Amino acid sequence: MDKHEGRDAGTIRLDDPWYDALAVGWGEDAGTVPAQAQAAAPVHGGRAAPGASDIYLEVQRSAAFQEVRGRYRRFVVPATAGFFLWYVAYVVAATAAPGLMARPVAGAVNVALLAGLGQFLSTFLLTWAYARHARLRRDRAALDLRWTVFEQERAQDRAAAREQQERGRPRTRTVREEGA
Repeated sequence: MDKHEGRDAGTIRLDDPWYDALAVGWGEDAGTVPAQAQAAAPVHGGRAAPGASDIYLEVQRSAAFQEVRGRYRRFVVPATAGFFLWYVAYVVAATAAPGLMARPVAGAVNVALLAGLGQFLSTFLLTWAYARHARLRRDRAALDLRWTVFEQERAQDRAAAREQQERGRPRTRTVREEGA
């Protein structure tokens, strides 16, 4: 990861909490909960404890998440619209104005060939601009959000483990804990 300067320079973590995490529930039916997960779900006052979905909903409602999504939309919507208009203009010009597109520019190179090559060039430029925008405007904030979720899940797992130990049940480890 690139080195950053400025007021947040010392606060970024270079590792990703979910880089090596397994996908829990991969390939299972969406409506079923594994028996281990049902047995391990702690109960507070007759109702289930807040789960990971509650953590994700809390993060989704946070101002930091909304800012990341806003930055994403402010880049992607205009870029997509611009590129789509450029593509449609090329197709319309090719079909509606064949004389213009056939006009030679230099030797055998005509306007249609230059516009077609421009499509490829604009694709590469847009890809570069997107990656740069993500790196400079969203990646740090998104990684901070991932760490927030990871730490909240870890705290929740610890609380569940304490509660199970207090009740005298053996604790079942999660996949994420086994990998750590």
